[in-house]
Amino acid sequence: MSQQPVISNVVNGKKVGTFFTEAKPAGLSSDQQAFRAREGGRKLQTLTADQRAEIINKLADLLLERRESILAANKMDLDSAKLEGNLSSAMIARLSLDRSKLQNLANGLKQIAGTSHENIGRVLKRTKIAEGLFLKQVTVPIGVLMVIFESRPDCLPQVAALAIGSGNGLLLKGGKEAMQTNKYLQSLVTEALELHGCADAVALVSSREEVSDLLKLNDLIDLIVPRGSKEMIQNIQEQSQGIPVLGHSEGICHVYLDIDADPDMALEIVRDSKCDYPAACNSMETLLIHKGLRRTPLFDNVLEMLALEQVKIHPGQRLSRSLKFGPSQAQSMSIEYGGLECGVEIVDDIKGAVNHINKYGSAHTDVIVTENEESANSFLKSVDSASVFHNCSTRFADGYRFGLGAEVGISTTRIHSRGPVGVEGLLTAKWILQGSGDCVQQYAEGGTKHYVHEKLPIIEDASSSEEEITSEQS
Repeated sequence: MSQQPVISNVVNGKKVGTFFTEAKPAGLSSDQQAFRAREGGRKLQTLTADQRAEIINKLADLLLERRESILAANKMDLDSAKLEGNLSSAMIARLSLDRSKLQNLANGLKQIAGTSHENIGRVLKRTKIAEGLFLKQVTVPIGVLMVIFESRPDCLPQVAALAIGSGNGLLLKGGKEAMQTNKYLQSLVTEALELHGCADAVALVSSREEVSDLLKLNDLIDLIVPRGSKEMIQNIQEQSQGIPVLGHSEGICHVYLDIDADPDMALEIVRDSKCDYPAACNSMETLLIHKGLRRTPLFDNVLEMLALEQVKIHPGQRLSRSLKFGPSQAQSMSIEYGGLECGVEIVDDIKGAVNHINKYGSAHTDVIVTENEESANSFLKSVDSASVFHNCSTRFADGYRFGLGAEVGISTTRIHSRGPVGVEGLLTAKWILQGSGDCVQQYAEGGTKHYVHEKLPIIEDASSSEEEITSEQS
């Protein structure tokens, strides 16, 4: 690893240690881990798709074979968190692992392994530039990723598998509340990577360096993905020095019950969206109801169901005015409760629902429940969110449920990748041009060669040679 100028690093705020001792710190620094992760990622790229899949399948098997040890480590973290008493119930729920979660994790990793042959080197575009000059665009890894996550240890094997499947190096920075679980899960990742000598490709940053210091490694890290609270994500977005940040700051998800909603379907979708896992970022936080349903059994049944499920209701301004007795008005319609609470508001129609969502939502996931196809299509086209659903729960906004195997996170940004980010979101592209002694001057006016710019069909074999391409066109 090349040595960076010490003075310029200090000016840029990087911690370089003291000038007054030659004593070396124990273990690897985060920048050393990042450098090794890049080298490890490059080694992953040289493996065959089957070899990368073998590593991921090994990790999936280890999650089940060692589940008792995983759960024992997780119990240590849970006991510590409960003893300290500084984590919310939502954070405790995210911290907790059980047999079902581990089985779902393993299933998701198997999905990722099964699609690993589609990732690196996939041809996206082919063009015949001129006779004997052929261009193709192929998928390649982004480079080195850094994923910073709070409380959720199940994130570690998911993200590791996605990085392995896409040939990316990976740094992981977990919260101290999941220290024991993360440490054990990382040991399983390393064991799986050792199958093909790529143990350095994924590293858990365990040094005492602050996240703000890691965000200054812009020469070593190519993409940051934060997973945690709104405050944490916003801080990372503000502090990142030249490193792109992929993520979302809030999950304010809506369910809109249209005038043409099926009552039974509406009841179950609202129940599932709010109560299945209230701490999740794809849980419903605001229920919007068409004004025509205000005096109907559906309205009463939905509120009664939420009460039975012990969901605290925060009425919006319009609904609050129509209630003679009831809970006090919501402080805001832009709150991510992360628990058994939600806002409820009345809107005039589809347009009113769309306007409300686009004003108060977080562009995460929004749902319409209706039997009217025209209304549904209008909603799907008009809501400006990463995921927009018709007649299904917000909880489907998930990499595993989308068939992506897992997700590195959910993005509400409008560039690169949006919604649940699987392997596709961890890839970029490069151009490969194959010629036969071509020079630009030959294509100038009066030159000996001429551009044809002919689009060619995409072939399955990403490594097809120029001779194969030429023979197709002859």
